[in-house]
Amino acid sequence: MKKVEVKKKVKNLVPKLINIRRYLHANPELSFNEENTSKYISTLLTDWKIQHQTNVGGLGIVGTIEGKNPQSKIIALRADMDALAIIEQNNVSYSSLNDGVMHACGHDIHMTCLLGAINILNNNKHDFEGTIKFIFQPAEENLPGGAIKMIKEGVLENPKPEMIFAQHVFPDLEIGKVGVRAGVYMASSDEINLTITGKGGHAAILGSFDDTVLAASSIVVALQQIVSRHAPPTVPSVLSFGRMIADGAYNVIPSEVTIQGTFRTFNEAWRNKVHALITNIAQNTALAHNTNCEVVINKGYPVLQNNKLATDIFTKAAIDFVGEENVIDLDIRMTVEDFARYTQLIPGCFYRLGTSNKEKGIISNLHTPTFNVDEKSIEIGTGLMIWTAISALNNQ
Repeated sequence: MKKVEVKKKVKNLVPKLINIRRYLHANPELSFNEENTSKYISTLLTDWKIQHQTNVGGLGIVGTIEGKNPQSKIIALRADMDALAIIEQNNVSYSSLNDGVMHACGHDIHMTCLLGAINILNNNKHDFEGTIKFIFQPAEENLPGGAIKMIKEGVLENPKPEMIFAQHVFPDLEIGKVGVRAGVYMASSDEINLTITGKGGHAAILGSFDDTVLAASSIVVALQQIVSRHAPPTVPSVLSFGRMIADGAYNVIPSEVTIQGTFRTFNEAWRNKVHALITNIAQNTALAHNTNCEVVINKGYPVLQNNKLATDIFTKAAIDFVGEENVIDLDIRMTVEDFARYTQLIPGCFYRLGTSNKEKGIISNLHTPTFNVDEKSIEIGTGLMIWTAISALNNQ
């Protein structure tokens, strides 16, 4: 297909895609619970006579569209499906119908764009070489994430794609613009859980209790030296604690204090070293206060690294599709993305789709109760996904 044909076909499909997006937005589901979302997507694919597998890695969906010479080259496109535990505050006709659940991260847009791309590519599969594998992934937002489950069930096999692409809405960019960064782009993430225990007691009777609250406070302060004193100067890192529960009283020292935090960085070797430092510092600090500290680190998503070749293919396709002035070089981000699971195994590119529109007041950040997008982004995102896939298949 030529670029002008892609744009025309997408434009004709936009009304249907907007209806799909609004249905998905109004019916969000949390991670690992995307049952109706999965059924809805499967029904559409079935109506379009597109073969696919359901319940892959839980509620995931996988399928292929074979062009001419289907074994000549295989690439994959991925969209995530889950929503967030946020009460929507948008006054729109398609606002969430599920109390306390909202598509505040744009996954409704991701699914819609991929569905649009599938529809058009399937109807024009004799106009391109190779095979396009599509992946609808559940549970991007919560550990352990849906990617690892789908990978374990063979999503990257039979057939095995040579590279994979995914897009994500980005309110930092105005509608019409897209962004990408080659190499390291998004951080790894780990959940830090500390439990400090000791003998509780009456706060006024000194010597009758172990001061678990003081121990916990000292641990938080001591752990700050990890980034400030040990981090390599070229590796950005964040170690923050956002939750501490000491359920005592004005005059009661509790026997247990729990602390939860996050560690994020861009280097896997340094990441593993920090895990050991957290354990040693926390336990030794607790011991100095005659208390104990149990350390549990839930290892989260790895560093997301965009492959140079895949990024070059996307960048050239994006420049061709939206214009060089609308393709932005992005900075690294401390946020995380389950797509990194795929890029650990095969070359991939994760890029950003501009969705904000100041004139329309569409400016809210991701993960906020007023997040929304300019729906013109559906047309751009769908067309760009198609053109990226065709460009990747044509690249030798």
